[in-house]
Amino acid sequence: MSAAASAMVSSASQLRGRMIADADMSRHCSWRAGGLAELLYVAADLEDACEFLAGGDYPQPLTMVGLGSNFLVRDGGLRGTLLKLAPAAGQIERLSEQRLRVQAGAACPKLARQAVAAGLAGCEFLAGIPGSIGGALAMNAGCYGSTTWQRVVSVTTLSEAGVLEKLSPESFAIGYRTVARRDGQPLMFASAEFEFDADEDGQARQRMEEMLAKRSRSQPIGTANAGSVFTNPPGSSAGRLLDEVGMRGASFGGARVSRRHANFIINEKNATAADIETLIGMMQEAVFERCDIRLYPEVRIVGDEA
Repeated sequence: MSAAASAMVSSASQLRGRMIADADMSRHCSWRAGGLAELLYVAADLEDACEFLAGGDYPQPLTMVGLGSNFLVRDGGLRGTLLKLAPAAGQIERLSEQRLRVQAGAACPKLARQAVAAGLAGCEFLAGIPGSIGGALAMNAGCYGSTTWQRVVSVTTLSEAGVLEKLSPESFAIGYRTVARRDGQPLMFASAEFEFDADEDGQARQRMEEMLAKRSRSQPIGTANAGSVFTNPPGSSAGRLLDEVGMRGASFGGARVSRRHANFIINEKNATAADIETLIGMMQEAVFERCDIRLYPEVRIVGDEA
């Protein structure tokens, strides 16, 4: 444990969240692999997160993490502080007939289910995104032709000093699986307001169930994976290209490319982060050598090599 992390843990009595020094990140990401984070703070709610950040004594740099479904810490660990929001920071509030305010800690499937139950449409795709709203905002997550920011009216961000600020979508450069603040500040989301459609044909629930059934048939649900490994190249499909070059079922160490979908890597046999990252490189190299196309990871890999 570093001196900074030790001091932070010993002075945390006024906070309500969980503070973990040398946090084993294999317990906090869906790949079930990874090294230690110098300090992990799981905030009890948004107010608690603001209080933690306002204290300012946490080890730098600061990284915000959601449900860990698109995230990997290398085996050598991550210096600094990881901030995570507990499920209590996932409240969903109805502001009007079609507008919802959603805190960043809410799981995307939770929002989809509650919105459909409230008679709203246009939210069904979120049921197939296994991450938090904060993570979905940070990467403009999407599937089945829809993306997160298509429905965003405004967001409230969180600064490294614990200050909340409400911003419009115009304050961000938004693209395919990419989001950046135009002022260059780091991305840390506290909540967002979404505008959905009225479910006039009464078919939103059926559409959501059909999307989930399709996902279940085509993806390795129930395994230790991080979702799609690569973004799709323009006009193509990463999964199809990986199939064409024979990567389906390929393995390295304890990591294996899913036999169900070639754009997924499964932690099959206690894979290390290095196993996973090496397999990612093998997949990229195979596609580039055979197809002259570069694949770019959708997953976020941070930290130091062992």
